Order: sequence, then structure tokens, then C-alpha cells
Amino acid sequence: MEDDEFCFPKLFNSSCKKLKNSYAETLLISFILCLVSLVTVSLNLLVIISISHFRQLHSPTNFFILSLAVSDFCVGLLLSFQIMILDGCWYLGDLMCLLYYLLDIIIISMSVGNMVLISIDRYLAICNPLQYRYKVTQQRAQICVSVCWISCLFYAVALLRNNFKKPGKFNSCYGECVIIAGLNEYIVDVIFILIIPVIVIIVLYLRVFIVVVSQVQAMKSQISAVTYQHSSKVRICKSEIKAAVSLGVVVVMFLVCLCPYYAVVFIDQNTIYNTLSTVVVSCVFYFNSCLNPLIYAFFYPWLRRAIRVIMTFQILQSGSSHANLL
Repeated sequence: MEDDEFCFPKLFNSSCKKLKNSYAETLLISFILCLVSLVTVSLNLLVIISISHFRQLHSPTNFFILSLAVSDFCVGLLLSFQIMILDGCWYLGDLMCLLYYLLDIIIISMSVGNMVLISIDRYLAICNPLQYRYKVTQQRAQICVSVCWISCLFYAVALLRNNFKKPGKFNSCYGECVIIAGLNEYIVDVIFILIIPVIVIIVLYLRVFIVVVSQVQAMKSQISAVTYQHSSKVRICKSEIKAAVSLGVVVVMFLVCLCPYYAVVFIDQNTIYNTLSTVVVSCVFYFNSCLNPLIYAFFYPWLRRAIRVIMTFQILQSGSSHANLL
């Protein structure tokens, strides 16, 4: 009975002890995590297939959404690891522990980077509409996304560089997964992944909000004198405004889910996965990845049409990539 309290009963002299959680509580959280992980992976996979397959959806803004969907898809996969550590034990070894944290940092920083790119895209589309189509092209959007992913990879490696020499050297017992970064690395992480991106996102969207409100008021005042050319401009403006609103909701939900995560990290960055409560709080941030596709489906009719084509297997037909979804 006493051996059952250890992660590795045969190594009870050096093994970590399991957390004393109630069976019902652990079972409930495991079920919720499995459900959220499955829904997150499935929904984001549909977004990835939709934007990648249908040529009509190949636009700079959608490429940023595609990059966000990829990072959200990876978050859904990471959630499956959370189920294994609900008892406070890590069973996959020191190297996998390091790789897990490395992938976790890459995905978190990339999610923040995607939000910054989306905010910049909406700022240029709303505040500089005449120059937007010439400055923001598909090729430039792809380059920005690629640079962002590569930068996040180097950032994660630099942040965990002290752990690569001997993975697991900071563990106090077998079955523990502890990765330690220095105080300087922690300060850099808070500044570049939390403070600066949040300030940039808020400033850009405040500017977008002001311009959107002024454009809506201008539409209402000029709606009586409509020509064909003018009505065409109104439709374009409305589409950009709708995109700004929908992506604004995505950004706001991201910030709401990001704050509890960094609150836990700020309290104790080294034991973030060692208690059941901290696991749950961390999963609040991951849950945001499940919300994003639902927001897209609510605001974007083209995504609902694309999903209908995929689910009815019409995507397997020749020429389906040229389907009209807009």
C-alpha cells in the first residue's frame, strides 16, 4: 500500500511520491482534458485543411490564421501529456521532459507571435487600406510566419540552454520533470512574451477600434447617397471591419487566457506542473486553442462552407480546391 504512493515503487528510496488526489477528481479532470484535447485537435485540423486546400482562401490574413491554427493544433497534442502528470509523476524520461518543455515554449511564444502578426495585419488593413494590398502580399505573409516560427525555435533553445548539457540534472527524485531557467532568462521571457506583445496588441487594436468606429459613423451618414461604385467600397469596408471584429475577439480571449497562466508562472515557475491546481490553471491557457476555431466558425461563413465540403468528402473530388466559398 505504501509502495503505491511512489512513482516508481521499485526505486522507492529515490522515487518521487505521487500526489494525493481523490480518484473522482482525477477522473473528472482526465475526462475534461481528453475531451478538450480531441476537440482542439479536430477543429484546428479542419481549419488547417480548409485554408491549405482551397485556393480561394489563400490570403495574407488567412495565412496568419493558418499559422495560429497550427500552433493551436500542437497545443491540443500537448494536452495529452497533461493527463499523464495529474498524479505528479513523469514517466517518459529526462530527455522527453526537456523536449516537452522545449515544444511548450515554442508553441506558447508562437501563439503570442501569431497574435502580434494578426494585430499588425488588421491595423494595416483598417488604418492603411490603400497601401495594404500592395504592402501585405501572400509571399510576405508566408515569410513573416516562417521567420516567426524560426525565431521561436531559437528563443526556446536559448531559454533552456542550461538544461541541454545534462537533462534531468535539476530533478530531486525519479519521476520528476523540472526545467530551470535563470532569473535573467525568466525576466527576458516575461518582457518579450508577455509585456511587449500585450502592449503592442492593445495599442494596435485601440487604434483599429477608433478607426472602425469612425468608419461606421461615416457609413451611416452617407448611406442615403449610394452609387454602384460607392456601395462596392462599403462592402469592402464592411468585410474588413468584420475581420477586425472577429480577430479582435480572438485576441481578447487569448489575453484573458494568457494572464492566469503567467500568474502561476510568476508565483512559482519551477513547480508549475507539480500540483493539480496549477495543472488546471495552465490548461486554461491551452483551452484558448479550442475556442479559436469556434470563433472562426461563428464569424466566417467560408469556414462553415469549407467544413461542410470536407465532412461530406466533396474535397476528394477533382477540382475541389477551386470551389467557391466566398
